[in-house]
Amino acid sequence: MRIRPTQLFLKVIHPLNQAAARCLLPAARCFLLAACCLLSANAQDSIDRTIATVSTGGLPELITYSDLMWQLALEPDAALANPDPVRLQQTLRRVIKLRIIEQEAKKLPSIAPTKKEVDEEVKRLLSFFPTRGDLETRLQAVGFRSADDEQFLKLIEQRVAINKYVNFRFYSFVVVTTPEIASYYREVFVPGFQRRSPGQVVPTLELATKEIEAELRERRVASDIDSFLETARERAEIVILYPELPPRP
Repeated sequence: MRIRPTQLFLKVIHPLNQAAARCLLPAARCFLLAACCLLSANAQDSIDRTIATVSTGGLPELITYSDLMWQLALEPDAALANPDPVRLQQTLRRVIKLRIIEQEAKKLPSIAPTKKEVDEEVKRLLSFFPTRGDLETRLQAVGFRSADDEQFLKLIEQRVAINKYVNFRFYSFVVVTTPEIASYYREVFVPGFQRRSPGQVVPTLELATKEIEAELRERRVASDIDSFLETARERAEIVILYPELPPRP
């Protein structure tokens, strides 16, 4: 992985216009971002800092401050007015991982997310908030109009596409064997249950099998994704423009 610290400011008109621009050539992207000022009646001028760029062999893709804020808006406990610098750094690392996976996913034939899948993902996100209004208040704080905003739905579509790739690339090939389940039951599940619930009857292996299989599957997938990302990062070009994230533009 090659990291080149430098600084770069990009004048953009509205952070939501970046999603449609990332697939274009760098020069064309800048022209499109400027043109969006004239095309969008509701656009508000703002300065959006490019925080990093990521490339796994193709054209570099930008990660902007707005990208980080969009992620934070979907986390109910994350402050938006004055984001915690540590939380921003964590979010940047997460977005870099998502960009790597997204770029790798584009190298394989894929099926575009359906409207039903996008709607289900929005519904899942809404379940983390007390009301729809709570989520929409946070979305409005980072530039979206509502949970029905076209650009927000495009962002969700990207998330669904990444999830579909992960399911295909990792979950489809994970096999948890009966001996592995039995070993985990004896060595981890039973001792753990006895510590958490002393005096209670320990569920039988038969009753615990489904839970244990799911746990082992998730652990295996997490390990495989970590290995995949480590390999991908080694051949990726990741340019950190701000080693220390700047204040909100």
